[in-house]
Amino acid sequence: MKRSNYLKVLGILFAITLPLSNPWVRGDGVSYYAYVRSLLVEHDLNFESDWRHANLSFRIHSVNPLGQIAPGFYTTTAHVRNDYAVGASMLWAPFLVPVHAGMLVLKRLGFNVSADGFSKPYLVTMALATALYAFVGLCLSFRFASSYVPERWSFLATLGMWFASSLPVYMYFIPSYSHAHSVFAAALFIWYWHRTRHQRSFVQWVILGLFSGLLLDIYYLNIAILLVPLLESLQGYGRNWRAPGHDWGGTRSLFIANIAYTAATLVAFLPTLITRQIINGHLLELGYDNLDFSHWIHPALWQPLVSSNHGLITWTPIVIPAIAGLVLLRKYDRELAVYSLAAVVALYYIVACHTDWHGLSSFGNRFFISLTPFFILGLAVTLQQGTRLFKQGRAAFAVIAPVIGALILWNLAFIFQWGTGLVPHVGPISWRQMAYNQVVEVPARLGGALKSYFINRRGMMQRIDLDDAQRLRNE
Repeated sequence: MKRSNYLKVLGILFAITLPLSNPWVRGDGVSYYAYVRSLLVEHDLNFESDWRHANLSFRIHSVNPLGQIAPGFYTTTAHVRNDYAVGASMLWAPFLVPVHAGMLVLKRLGFNVSADGFSKPYLVTMALATALYAFVGLCLSFRFASSYVPERWSFLATLGMWFASSLPVYMYFIPSYSHAHSVFAAALFIWYWHRTRHQRSFVQWVILGLFSGLLLDIYYLNIAILLVPLLESLQGYGRNWRAPGHDWGGTRSLFIANIAYTAATLVAFLPTLITRQIINGHLLELGYDNLDFSHWIHPALWQPLVSSNHGLITWTPIVIPAIAGLVLLRKYDRELAVYSLAAVVALYYIVACHTDWHGLSSFGNRFFISLTPFFILGLAVTLQQGTRLFKQGRAAFAVIAPVIGALILWNLAFIFQWGTGLVPHVGPISWRQMAYNQVVEVPARLGGALKSYFINRRGMMQRIDLDDAQRLRNE
C-alpha cells in the first residue's frame, strides 16, 4: 500500500471516530480553556466566570453556593489563580475566533444565542479542534517513523499508539486537557527537527525554536523533549573539536545558530510569560514554587511505571514494545536512539519527582502522552524487528496485526471501565476486579452506555461529575 493510501485509511478512521468527540470542559480543562474564553468574551484574564461556570467537582472547593470564589484562589494581582499553560488556548483560538464572531453577528441579528464561550457551538468547536490537532500529530509521527521502517509497520504502530494508549481519552472524551495538543506539538517539532537535521539553515534553526516554544506553551513538562536539539548540538561541538584545526568556523556557526534557536524559543514562550506577569505579577512565577526538593533526591522510581495507580506500562502495556523499539533503534540510527531515550528518561524522572506522579484523575499515566511520536517510532521498529521471525512479510503482518488489534480492544474496554466508573478515576485499582469487568461487565453494559453517550451525553457527563463530586466530599 502506498503512503497516500495509508494516510487515507488513517483519515477514514479519524472521520469515523470524530463523533466520539465530547464537547465537555471539566477538571484541569477548565483552566486550559479559560484563557481563550476569557480573552474572547470578557477581554481579560480574570477567570471568575470560568470558575463559576465550571463543573461541580471543579467548583466544590473553590466556589461557594452563592457563587463566590474563595479568597485563597486569588493572586496578589486580584486575578483568579491559574497556573496551567496557555498553549492549548493558543491552538484553539484560530477555530474559536470565527465561531465567536459568528455568534456575535447572530446575536445582533436578533437570534437567541449565547455568545458567552460556554454554549454548544464553542464547546463542539473546541472538541473537534482538539481531535484534529491530535490526528495531525499522529500523521506526522507516521511519516517520521516511516523514515526508518516500511510504512506498513509505521501504520500499525500509529494505530496501536492511537487506540491502545491513553490518547483516546484526551483526544475524544476529555478534549479540554492539553495532552492531545502536546502530541501535535511534539510531532511537529520532532518531524521538523528530523527533516532539517543534516543541513539545518539559520532560518530553520529559528523555526525549530518557535516550535520548541510552542511545546513549552502547551505543557511545561515537554521541556524534556528539548533534550533532542541540545544533545545534537553538543555532539556537533564535539565533532567540530575533533576535526583537524578544531573547525572553529563550524563551531562559530553552530553557536550562532544555537543563540538564534534559544531566542526564538523565548519569543514563542512569551505568551506564557505574559500571562504569568498579568495573573501572578511575575514573569517566572509558573506555579511550581511549592515543589519539595527532597522529591528530586528521592523520586518515586517504580510507581509511575508499574503501580495500579495509573502506572504507565500496567495500564497501557503497548508502551513496553514501544520503549524496547527505541533501544533497538540504535541499529538504524544510533544518535536518534540516544536522543529519544534521553527525552523519555528525562520526562520519566520529572514525573517521578512530582508529588502527583499518578496524575490524580487519569487514565493510565497521562503525563507521558507527549512522547507519542517517540513511542510510535519505537513500536514501528519493534514490529519491523519482529518480522525476522517469519519467512514472509505477509505472514508477519497477518500475525502482528491481530496482536495490535487485541491490545486496542483491551485498552478500549479498559477506557470504558474508567469512563463509567467500573474502576475508580482516582487512586489504585483492583486488577482482579478490572479483569473480571473486562470479560463480564463491559460486554453487558457496552450497548446501553454507547446509546447514552450518543443520545443523552450531557446527562451521562453530569452523572460522572456527580460521582466525582461525591468522592471529593467524602475525602
